[in-house]
Amino acid sequence: MFPLFLDLSSLKAAYAGELSPLDLVEEVLSRIAASDDPAIFISKTPADELRSAARDLMARAPEPNSLPLWGVPFAVKDNIDVAGLPTTAGCPAFAYQQGEDASVVRRLRAAGALVIGKTNLDQFATGLNGTRSPHGAPRSVFDADYISGGSSSGSAVAVASGLASFALGTDTAGSGRVPAAFNNLVGIKPTPGLVSNVGVVPACRSVDVVTVFAGTVGDGVAVRKVMEGYDAADAFSKKAKPAILPMTGLKVGILKNEEREFYGNRDYEAIYDAAIERARALGAEIVLFDYAPFRQAAELLYNGPWVAERLAAVKDFITSNAADVDPTVRTIISGAAHYSAVDAFEGLYTLEALRQKTLATWETVDVLMLPTSPTTYRVDEMLSDPIVRNGHLGRYTNFANLFGYAAIAIPAGFDPQGHLPAGVTLFGPAFSDDALASFADALHRALAVGMGRDKAAALPLLARVGEPDDGFVSLIVVGAHLSGMPLNHELSGPGGKLIKACRTAADYRLFVLPDTTPPKPGLIRAPGFAGPGLAVELWKVTPEAFGRFVANIPAPLGIGKVTLDDGSQFSGFLCEAHATEGAVDITQLGGWRAYILSTSS
Repeated sequence: MFPLFLDLSSLKAAYAGELSPLDLVEEVLSRIAASDDPAIFISKTPADELRSAARDLMARAPEPNSLPLWGVPFAVKDNIDVAGLPTTAGCPAFAYQQGEDASVVRRLRAAGALVIGKTNLDQFATGLNGTRSPHGAPRSVFDADYISGGSSSGSAVAVASGLASFALGTDTAGSGRVPAAFNNLVGIKPTPGLVSNVGVVPACRSVDVVTVFAGTVGDGVAVRKVMEGYDAADAFSKKAKPAILPMTGLKVGILKNEEREFYGNRDYEAIYDAAIERARALGAEIVLFDYAPFRQAAELLYNGPWVAERLAAVKDFITSNAADVDPTVRTIISGAAHYSAVDAFEGLYTLEALRQKTLATWETVDVLMLPTSPTTYRVDEMLSDPIVRNGHLGRYTNFANLFGYAAIAIPAGFDPQGHLPAGVTLFGPAFSDDALASFADALHRALAVGMGRDKAAALPLLARVGEPDDGFVSLIVVGAHLSGMPLNHELSGPGGKLIKACRTAADYRLFVLPDTTPPKPGLIRAPGFAGPGLAVELWKVTPEAFGRFVANIPAPLGIGKVTLDDGSQFSGFLCEAHATEGAVDITQLGGWRAYILSTSS
């Protein structure tokens, strides 16, 4: 009736047929009852209430698939408020009953999604392993001896097991990415501030992010888009200014040998290397970068004054209920007491100094690709050394929110026995969330490792992520606006970004326009002409910058559609044909830059 993995495309197809959300509810209830992992949920939506929610949905939106998430079941990490269910943050003595949904839950329910329950977590979202809960430790869906990852442990296992189409987690140090890697899932970690935290029990309020676990990048992005938006009630909410990334020739930063650390896990290292080669095969340019300043920033999150922010979130409860707190969590949070205000400022200064050092990396790369986790552990191994081994899991995750990056974790493969999965994470600048998704989806599809427990599942074509509509205008430039040329600042200054160097179709000619100072090129299309194609650049600029270009272009130049050698078309600088009469034809030189070089030699 329903597939093992409840991806959005499969549900939409089912609902377009004879099945309804009520049928789905019965299937989910049956799967939950049959689950062999008793530690996934802390509380479940009562069966009759879940059935009632499905009926209410069909009453207010009777047309199947008429809402973005019509009839889609999802689970919620139990540090996020859901009306009618207690919020415990993994600590029964902390529990409270909330009458209102968290902002993100409210948006998802309005879009037609159905809450099936609240999931287990490392207590107070303090941990990356999933064992720090009085409700037990959820396990990897591939081997019950191994950790699920945390702190969003139950959320990842619920999705990977086929109990929910997606689940919400939170991510301070990697909690929305590490469990994804250990359960063959995608983990969408938005740019901090893109998604509201109202109604979320904070871990470190200034860097917390609500995340999404899903089977595909496309599903995760669809959910994130429902959740996102500025929220004035959240002091850390931000109005997004989408960042763009090159469509081709993406420069992907990878670890230098001296910064590689897999704690003896050669299988995970091999999976990382295979992902690098797959990225290269997709057309990425692989660039080695110095991870040291990123690693040093990562160390601040647990070994610096940011630990005090964890204490700030629950200080009254810890003071009065210390005995109710998991011993490892208590040790970590209570350790914050020795940090002073001076330490906090000095930590901030250190972070900003490290940020400055990372700027050199971003001059050479567009995105970073790192192992999501360098290794994994059995539950007994984790419990025998809980702090040190937890630290190993966060080696390549902890820096992301401190620096304000977007990140998407994707499955990358299994060990040689096909037993335990590993993942890689792509990191981009703030608000590159949509731009990052296109390459992340392409890489996930190329790696072909299924979804969650279903390793053989084909990723649905309908979930494929295309190029984002980022609000920018594409513009082909041919002359003095090229990179390094005198007028390029008119593009780069207002926030424009070079997408790629490219060539026109063969039927374009290029002239030096007479009586222009400095010299200007005239690009015209000459149907039937077969030339070499001309070197041009594709840029993206803001609509405001594009408007200024159009208003200031002198005759006989103008903006028209330029066709590239791959058949794609973009707006670009063209010339009226009459203005080239008697002009010097420089087509055979191949472009304006070559012409300028020829005149200076």
